[in-house]
Amino acid sequence: MYCHVLAISGFLSNDMAALSMKGEEQNTTTDHGTSSKKRKLTMISGSSYIPMEKLGTLQGDDAHFICAEKKTVGVADGVGGWSKHGIDAGEYARQLMSNAEYAVVNGEPESKVDPRKVLDAAYSKTKVKGSSTACILTLDQEEGLTTVNMGDSGFLVIRKGGDVYKSPIQQYSFNYPYQLQDNDGSRTPSGAQVTTLPVEAGDVIVAGTDGLFDNLYPRQIEELVRPMIEGGSDPQDVAWAVAGQAYCTSIDREAFTPFTEGSLEAGKSSVGGKEDDITVIVSCIVDDRL
Repeated sequence: MYCHVLAISGFLSNDMAALSMKGEEQNTTTDHGTSSKKRKLTMISGSSYIPMEKLGTLQGDDAHFICAEKKTVGVADGVGGWSKHGIDAGEYARQLMSNAEYAVVNGEPESKVDPRKVLDAAYSKTKVKGSSTACILTLDQEEGLTTVNMGDSGFLVIRKGGDVYKSPIQQYSFNYPYQLQDNDGSRTPSGAQVTTLPVEAGDVIVAGTDGLFDNLYPRQIEELVRPMIEGGSDPQDVAWAVAGQAYCTSIDREAFTPFTEGSLEAGKSSVGGKEDDITVIVSCIVDDRL
């Protein structure tokens, strides 16, 4: 089984109806017309992680995993405020994703991956001090893309026709996201948002931490991803390109970013990109016919 956990390494619509199921399951015949094949969707993923340079740590605060056989990925972002108390803010995120990957790999062989149950299991086993956002996504042949999201990590679904769906941010106030924390009854997976979306061959999923989504708008990500995928680029290379663009924006003191826009709406002033750890996972939905 191929799984790994890593700590280093036209129209915008939030309407789920925009991601229609047309054409996802069609029966086709061979040239001789004697047999039919049914589409089976699978997911090919690649990732990139650019940790922010910080004194005393090279790993940063993000973590993620990819489990190709189970068609499941996850990202987490440890809350940096813990570093003020001498605690490695990334350790919680790393353990959370390691425990999530374990839950995915060791589930019943023929059973579906339930992202919410995976997050519950990972949370219950993560006992180090700290807190983290989290987003776990899995592709199911019958249900489509099922996700669980806590906080301001998240994902995009990019479709060939131009539709882009972005997961909503969960936050108490600007730059104060929902988060998971051990021994805090108000910060459990019960507050996470579960979403099921139809997907079809050709769709591209971009998951990431706020280091991505605070610096690039969905349209900017889509305009970078689409031509690379259509040109045959590997998801790994696309992830590196997206992360690199997010990094360049994060150190641009004159950039107008989603974080800039959010700060202005909150009555604050934040000019330029937001320096942060940046995690990007790019997953291509492809047709693997039975």
